[in-house]
Amino acid sequence: MNQDLTNGKPETVLWKFCLPLFGSIIFQQLYNIADSLVAGKFIGEHALAAVGNSYEITLIFIAFAFGCNIGCSVIVSQLFGAKKYRDMKTSISTTLISSGILCALLMIAGILSCNLLLNLIHTPSEIFNDSKLYLDIYILGLPFLFFYNIATGIFSALGDSKTPFLFLAVSSTSNILVDVLFVANFHMGVAGVAWATFLCQGISCLLAMLVVFKRLSSIPTEGKITIYSVKALQKIAVIAIPSILQQGFISIGNIVIQSVINDCGVGVTAGYSAAVKLNNLVITSFTTLGNGMSNYTAQNMGAGIISRVKSGFYAGIKMVWLLCIPIVTLYLFAAKLLVGFFINSPSDLALTSGIQFLYIAAPFYFIISVKLVADGILRGAGLMRDFMISTFTDLILRVALAQILAAQAGYLGIWCAWPIGWTIGMILSVCFYWKNIHKHENKIPTHLQTLN
Repeated sequence: MNQDLTNGKPETVLWKFCLPLFGSIIFQQLYNIADSLVAGKFIGEHALAAVGNSYEITLIFIAFAFGCNIGCSVIVSQLFGAKKYRDMKTSISTTLISSGILCALLMIAGILSCNLLLNLIHTPSEIFNDSKLYLDIYILGLPFLFFYNIATGIFSALGDSKTPFLFLAVSSTSNILVDVLFVANFHMGVAGVAWATFLCQGISCLLAMLVVFKRLSSIPTEGKITIYSVKALQKIAVIAIPSILQQGFISIGNIVIQSVINDCGVGVTAGYSAAVKLNNLVITSFTTLGNGMSNYTAQNMGAGIISRVKSGFYAGIKMVWLLCIPIVTLYLFAAKLLVGFFINSPSDLALTSGIQFLYIAAPFYFIISVKLVADGILRGAGLMRDFMISTFTDLILRVALAQILAAQAGYLGIWCAWPIGWTIGMILSVCFYWKNIHKHENKIPTHLQTLN
């Protein structure tokens, strides 16, 4: 069901819109958590390390899919808010065609560079073959990853956060069952983990695209719709490219950090693989709520109601902090149980390193959540330069500090790089938000031009 985010009390509107998004990303992350959980419990510590090691490389591909998602979502939100439905459909078809071409190029590049990437991150020889096997199968499923992300972006742009939630709830639950079936019953090893994700994500993607096309056909438009528009592509690219660069550089930064962690041994790599899944569950959830803020901001700016964005900012912070309280409490008081849940008979080093990561990172979820809310508004308002400055400052600090502090304090030094980068990045994002919201508060947006 489509939802107009320009009417109603901002706090109520955001809770209603963003909570299903939060639920969706929880189920989305279950894909990766299930992979690591099944690998660690049913295969062993080396399998967990292999899946976690490969995951850092898969984030590069996810970055491109995310960029296509947010670029399409922001522009479609703006056009939907302005009730320019013909231009909206042109933007959607343009995104689908362009993303299909980009996906094909990435598949070729991924197949050709798999060994190189694994060597670059100093993958231990004990887990190299399993890491490569997982990546090879993952790359085959990239079309599903891309088009599913675009579908969820379209749903969000139309104010519908419930439909993607339902798809993910079913597909993620199925993925866990198929993971166990392929690994525990069919004894397929790491390949079974990868094929389970491929199968469930593929079915989810196909169903989501069918519903998208049905939903779009119910929105009335006048005149012939242009299937592909260079002008539409340019508008999408203004949002998508910085988002891809943001996520891409974050992925590259994580790969550099992963290489430093791999030098600490398989035990630390396994502990980090478990802890970072729990960490990414939180960060990706808050990022998705930030995307909801982007849709909210874009619709209201498209309708020329800039004052609602300020109210949305405070409502967004209240929302993420209420979610932070139980998460931080759980991670601090149940860290041993959560990390141990991923590994069957973990080594002391794997368990200790994973627990200490959560102890150091979890309290700072209150900080990073504020940054991601502010980032969502910057992106929804099209303020991509400020958005990228904040993001790259956070990333560069984390990568540099991980290498510097590793030499001084081992893996504990690496873990400390996260809260330092998050804190400085949050200060920048909030400052950029305050500067720009006052500047644009009394202006009517002029960015919505006819595409056909």
